[in-house]
Amino acid sequence: MNYRFSDTLKNLPGSVLSRLISLADSLEDVVSLGVGEPDFDTPWPIRAESIYHLENGDTFYSPTRGFLELRQQIANYLNRRFGLSYDPETEVMCTVGGSQGIDLVFRCLINPGDEVLIPQPGYMAYEPCAVLSGAKVVPVLLKEENGFKLKAEELKKAITDKSKILVLNFPGNPTGGVMTKEDYLPLVDLIIKHDLLVVSDEIYGELSYNVPHYSIALIPEIRDRVILLSGFSKTFSMTGWRLGYLCAAKELIDNFAMVSGNMIICTPTITQYGGIVAMRDCDKEIPRMKASFLKRRDLILSGLEQIGLPCCKPEGAFYVFPNIKQFGLSSADFCAQLIQRERLVLCPGSAFGAAGEGYVRCSYSYSKPEIQEALKRLGRFVSWLRENK
Repeated sequence: MNYRFSDTLKNLPGSVLSRLISLADSLEDVVSLGVGEPDFDTPWPIRAESIYHLENGDTFYSPTRGFLELRQQIANYLNRRFGLSYDPETEVMCTVGGSQGIDLVFRCLINPGDEVLIPQPGYMAYEPCAVLSGAKVVPVLLKEENGFKLKAEELKKAITDKSKILVLNFPGNPTGGVMTKEDYLPLVDLIIKHDLLVVSDEIYGELSYNVPHYSIALIPEIRDRVILLSGFSKTFSMTGWRLGYLCAAKELIDNFAMVSGNMIICTPTITQYGGIVAMRDCDKEIPRMKASFLKRRDLILSGLEQIGLPCCKPEGAFYVFPNIKQFGLSSADFCAQLIQRERLVLCPGSAFGAAGEGYVRCSYSYSKPEIQEALKRLGRFVSWLRENK
């Protein structure tokens, strides 16, 4: 049967991580640091609120933008935690996770041939969403020696007269890199000069360890050019709840909401009830989780140092991105052999763009015993590689 799939699918990058996970599923005694998912239970007050509304039969459609009470709590949270100011009625909307937010923004703003500037190594979902919307993806290099920060000179080299959107993700996946106000300011003139819109994915905003998180949306000159994207998955350990949000100028949100209403009608209502409690009552949960992640980061960094894998110290998120170039293997080959020999799953750097080649991503959102066991297996594998070089 000839199903005549969209030509756009031919341009989508394949998922290296999916292939490795499939391989791991066929094996026994597998340890994984491959997935970026907090291992904490969703805080009980969030679960209790959703259970109450489920039992009460509050399971009908909500407004497309989400319940106004939830949008108010999102606006309050962003102001309280980061000093951001958004009108909950006109500048905030809910999405089905941050992932729908990414897809929605590109669908609404991209015309065929427009260029999307994506810093790489970068989160693997940006490129497919951009390609499916008809965009050309232009990588912007993030360098290890710069702490994987975005530098103005690298951005300038990537900009053309077709550039339309700049994607930012700080704290970053997979590198753990962060940007301060001083890091962002050199980008502002380029953003204005070339009439760029900025999609700022701040899903890891609460996981900035040594400096407070700073949003590029706080810079007044470009505030209305910034589309802030975030969600509940990382901060409140709500990955399976699929709840995110977009904050932007009214005209942008109006159009995002129009398209979203045609796509999905609304975000699940039971999820939204839990989100209200998360934003209103659960600030106290954040330091506990953050402190745990910081200890795990230090544990895995110490282990990588003992193994002899150089690694830029991540200042945010919950990933380390060690350099494996000394072994002369592609990151995919390194990870495939690691699974076969040691039953350990890591994510190849190539999954995050060509700039990620020569690195692997290890998530430290796992328990201390799991991290320790992973380091033991990784150490054995690295020793084997050196002996058989």
